[in-house]
Amino acid sequence: MLKLFSVFEFALRTISKMACPVSDQCKGLASGGKTYKIVMVRHGESEWNKQNLFCGWYNADLSDRGRDEAKRAGKALKDANYEFDLAFTSVLKRANETLDGILTELGQTGIPIRKTWRLNERHYGGLTGLNKVDTVAKYGDEQVAIWRRSFDVPPPPITPDNPYYDTILQDPIYADGPPKEEFPMFESLKLTIARTLPFWNDVVVPELKAGKRVLIAAHGNSLRGIVKHLDQMSNDDIMKLNLPTGIPFYYILDENLKPVPNESLKFLGDPETVRKAMEEVANQVKAKK
Repeated sequence: MLKLFSVFEFALRTISKMACPVSDQCKGLASGGKTYKIVMVRHGESEWNKQNLFCGWYNADLSDRGRDEAKRAGKALKDANYEFDLAFTSVLKRANETLDGILTELGQTGIPIRKTWRLNERHYGGLTGLNKVDTVAKYGDEQVAIWRRSFDVPPPPITPDNPYYDTILQDPIYADGPPKEEFPMFESLKLTIARTLPFWNDVVVPELKAGKRVLIAAHGNSLRGIVKHLDQMSNDDIMKLNLPTGIPFYYILDENLKPVPNESLKFLGDPETVRKAMEEVANQVKAKK
């Protein structure tokens, strides 16, 4: 169980260079038993990240910086001799484009890729399309903090008067789900985890147990759900974690799919770079001076 600490202490405790090639599946690393390795990455900066807008289920493109982040992530994985058998991602193109950039850099574009709405970003409801700093100015720090950082309090629902309501609901990327009658109008992190974890347990875990080398390219909140599950983090602790864009991280898991000691949430990057990237995410609602 992780103890309560600041996000930057968390970063410094967990950041390290890659220690064991994924192609080896880190056999016998723990106590001689079978272990599994999983690599995850939050998508690179999107055009809406760049404009500091609540994005959620809106299908934003990557920015130029985001494409560069994807290439750097791919290079980091290539330099560490990573190879993958399959990849999972959301149906949103900012995650898809990040995955494509990584696999292109790795020279592994031929592997199977499975897309699912269950790995989507959290649905920001009525906040979708709003500037984060402007939203703080309108509703106050406390209210926006509740919407952004409360575990189980969702933002207000998206309504037909939102300019992106029809764009999102009618997007053909949702042809395979969720069903229209179950289509979310908002989500808290708790609700996001409720639709992400079944995919992890029912689809990703069996592939890991079958010996597959798996890469997941998704979003800050869907990945936080997986991190919370693996590290058994409290509701308060997970809300303090800000995953940086475009920096891969990995877990080594034991035969029970529990993190091996000291092999939990390890970033492929130097500590200072990751710390600054986390701080940038944390400061999105603060006006620039």
